[in-house]
Amino acid sequence: MAKLENKTKENPKLEQRVMNDGRISLYLEYYIGRESVPVLDEYDNPVLYESGAMKGKPKMRVKHIRRQENLKLYLIAKPRTPEERNDNKDNLALANKIRFEREQQFLKDRKGYRLDRETQIDFIDYFQTYLDNYTKADARMIKIALNRFKDFLHDTPEYNCFESYNKKNNCFESHIKPEQLTRDMMIDFTEYLESRSKGEGAKTIYQRFKKVINHALEHGVMKANPCKGVTIKVDDKVLRKDILSDDEIALLMNARHPKENANISNAFLFCLFTGMRFCDVKDLTFANVDYSNKLLRFEQNKVKGHSASSGVTIPLDDMLMRLIGTPTEAQNKDSLIFPLPSYWMCLKSLQRWVDRAGINKHITWHCARHSFAVGILSDGANVKTVADLLGHSDLKNTEKYLRAVDEQKKRAINTRTAKFVTK
Repeated sequence: MAKLENKTKENPKLEQRVMNDGRISLYLEYYIGRESVPVLDEYDNPVLYESGAMKGKPKMRVKHIRRQENLKLYLIAKPRTPEERNDNKDNLALANKIRFEREQQFLKDRKGYRLDRETQIDFIDYFQTYLDNYTKADARMIKIALNRFKDFLHDTPEYNCFESYNKKNNCFESHIKPEQLTRDMMIDFTEYLESRSKGEGAKTIYQRFKKVINHALEHGVMKANPCKGVTIKVDDKVLRKDILSDDEIALLMNARHPKENANISNAFLFCLFTGMRFCDVKDLTFANVDYSNKLLRFEQNKVKGHSASSGVTIPLDDMLMRLIGTPTEAQNKDSLIFPLPSYWMCLKSLQRWVDRAGINKHITWHCARHSFAVGILSDGANVKTVADLLGHSDLKNTEKYLRAVDEQKKRAINTRTAKFVTK
């Protein structure tokens, strides 16, 4: 049975029990409090002290009062297919969301903790609680948004406790109430984000920040939306990340180091030649591979359950089949193809690899997806084919790669004609 990760201060806690049919039932357990009750004998009579001043008074014991709530959500104890694993993941995520919402209501009802009374809430603490209970794939970006907002409060003299002259009103670094987030502050925050991140990075971080704001609005923590009308505009049709050319990919393949984690380099090369995201390649199992037809089938984590195009099928050639390999005796079809460490460890390994290859570009894992799209478009693939391979539901998401190809052609022409310009 899978072990749930419970934090000691959570109330209610998410618990589980095995049912007769083998399923795991999820339920919430509330700790209501404790009370003193008499110790009873086998006849349900209070047990009395036999001597001294306490004679005639019953022995007392502490009784802990708990209450359970059945969520009617179930896990499969030993999932065997990707669908069963996805169902487990979705049900667990929903259970954690319900647990968090019940906790807020329980605090309100039992302890006088009022979410609609902003004076009792620290927005940073609320943000952290939201993050602690967040289970979706973009949790890393939610954490970045929180840390970037903390950095903003620290780095901006107007809001910094130590640099602000009007500390009574503007000391936000250590404590900030929800109602103190204003539209002007959000304008400053977006400008700060754009000074720290290039391209779509600032927009992506701000979108995650607004998810927390919207959650606070839905649960009565905030009465007005400080982000209303405050946006970060980015031309989505422009590809802003660096991409690897065919020559650079060859350099990279020749610069593999025997002491580096082979799973990391194999997974990145696999993304370079399939366009997969990191969040998808790390979850690939041998069950996703149709060996007889040389096909890879998987669900995109980013849009699973939200898009009809979440399922992707990719044909595999001999090189990709070699990268995948076959399960060993110690593995089975549910084993991971590329057992990877954390994203940050993979990114650091990738950056060392790129430096060793002598490539002077800022290459992140997502650059593999962009490099794949631009590469096959340059080789003559049509936009619809590229969109299908990338799992795009709208061709507009693929058009930015066409513009990148056009820019490459323009640079090639300019480079060629520059050799013959009369000076």
